[in-house]
Amino acid sequence: MFASWYDRQGSAADVLHVGELPDPEPGPGEVRVEVRLSGVNPGDTKKRRGWLGSSMPYPRVVPHSDAAGVVDAVGDGVDKSRLGRRMWVYGAQSYRASGTAAQYVVVPEHLAVPLPDHVSDELAASLGIPGITAHRTVFADGPVDGRTVLVQGVLGGVGSLAAQLARWGGATVLGTVTRTSDLDLVDPGFVSHAVALDSPGAADEIRANAPDGVHRIIEVSLSDNADLDVAVLANDGIIAAYGTRTDRTEIPFWPLLFANATVRLFGSDDFPAAAKRAAARDLTAVAAVGALRVQVGQLFPLAEIAAAHDRVDAGGRGRVLVTVP
Repeated sequence: MFASWYDRQGSAADVLHVGELPDPEPGPGEVRVEVRLSGVNPGDTKKRRGWLGSSMPYPRVVPHSDAAGVVDAVGDGVDKSRLGRRMWVYGAQSYRASGTAAQYVVVPEHLAVPLPDHVSDELAASLGIPGITAHRTVFADGPVDGRTVLVQGVLGGVGSLAAQLARWGGATVLGTVTRTSDLDLVDPGFVSHAVALDSPGAADEIRANAPDGVHRIIEVSLSDNADLDVAVLANDGIIAAYGTRTDRTEIPFWPLLFANATVRLFGSDDFPAAAKRAAARDLTAVAAVGALRVQVGQLFPLAEIAAAHDRVDAGGRGRVLVTVP
């Protein structure tokens, strides 16, 4: 099969290989998916770089955890009705050596989720790490129906999906963007009001739209936004943080204490298995009724996977996907 891999950590151009590897075969309880699109996440590039001192978990790694594709082989114990069915894949390279940057990926059957025919491959390949992270941050502490949810970084990959899921769940959704010039990019279909963080009155503007405070904050950068978060959080509110910019993040302890705040931290590889399954069910259902969409930033052929990784490392808006022949 045509695939990409690395056998040491480093820059994308230095360590990512593209070529032929043996076709994998599914074992008991596994399915093989012929990959159409492979999603590139910041976690994939961090693993490749050895972020935070992480080492090579396996002698050879085929990167990426997310994909859209079609089941073309099943192992013992797997219902053969899965053959030929479209799937979205999550967790392929979470504590596993071989991910989705290849023509074929083998995963336990529960990591391949049946996909309605009308849902695009682009959306399907974006439901894994971004979608499950978004779902977990929104719903880990219960339903949001009738609540006010603030999504920091509402134009981001996780943030956009979190806002859509929160709105689907019955919440009033507020969002923030980095610059005033970005406000016109926010979709009013699921964000009731958006605020630019470069505005000196950002906290007051949020409070004007949530006089009693926001009940849940989906936080992309706790180090940058902790003071704003506590300024707008309702009493007994929750900050659900999945990212920060500094390794040792300071928080305004006493104001958070007086607000009886809960700060929850989320790492997608280690979500409980039941939470991942619940997220997969909801994400598929929401996608099926047309209530989810993603912005695709750029498509790269698998032969140009190093450029795809560089694009993710450079940041920017939109989902980065790799097309697999």
